[in-house]
Amino acid sequence: MRLRSLLFVPGDRPDRFSKALASGADAVIIDLEDSVAPAAKDGARSNAQSALQSRGEAKVFIRINPLSSGLAEADVDAIMPGRPDGIMLPKAEGGQSLTTLDEMLEVAERRCGIAPGTTQVLPIVTETPAALFKLGEYGGPRLCAMTWGAEDLPAAIGATTSREEGGHYTAPFEMVRSLALFAAAAAGVAAIETVYLKFTDSEGLAAYAARGARDGFSGMLAVHPAQVATINTAFTPTPEQIAHAKAVVQAFASGAGVIALDGVMLDAPHLVQARRILARAGEPA
Repeated sequence: MRLRSLLFVPGDRPDRFSKALASGADAVIIDLEDSVAPAAKDGARSNAQSALQSRGEAKVFIRINPLSSGLAEADVDAIMPGRPDGIMLPKAEGGQSLTTLDEMLEVAERRCGIAPGTTQVLPIVTETPAALFKLGEYGGPRLCAMTWGAEDLPAAIGATTSREEGGHYTAPFEMVRSLALFAAAAAGVAAIETVYLKFTDSEGLAAYAARGARDGFSGMLAVHPAQVATINTAFTPTPEQIAHAKAVVQAFASGAGVIALDGVMLDAPHLVQARRILARAGEPA
């Protein structure tokens, strides 16, 4: 599943669903958690179910409430008849969180006539202090990607902000971002960069997304349809990158362990990188 851009839309705002689904995002995430007030949860579940039934070819994930909230099971029961492409799990805390959700999903899948294990899971893996000590536990066939967040954690540790005045993350949260990136790589799944909240700042978004792509993230969360095109561009390899990757793969076709290309010595890690670029571009490697 290609996940360059994943666009959030509040579950209690069905008037925004059609615009989100037509935004060009690789996936739309209908949110039942933070953006929905407690009194509106039931209505949001019903809205999400309706959207799933009428989504067409669009990929739709549902962000359920945390497992600790007492609301997650009701969320799953309500939306699984619509066969969502995936579940976003907030405040995940390692392998046990995935096991608990897997059991919940399997019951719902069987009840709805869905092949067990079909529904993918995308956890947010850095929203509690405890979660940071369990980042190496993720894996399994349902896991399709991992993402991180810098909004809940500052409140949990008593930090006043996660960002410097210029917008860069403070040292603790740069560390968290890096750990999430490496955890996704260790689990063998895509790493998804977190949101850029200033949705009117197109220049800042472009720089932020480009940094994410440079550092190894495969995609990014979006909070507004206007962000989608910029994000898609940032996480799509350029023609120059594709051409170079093809040249690297072709040069290694001789079976050599080390090659020279354009005056640069390249070895096995460069071949791996080239193949990943081609895979992201949908090109044969």
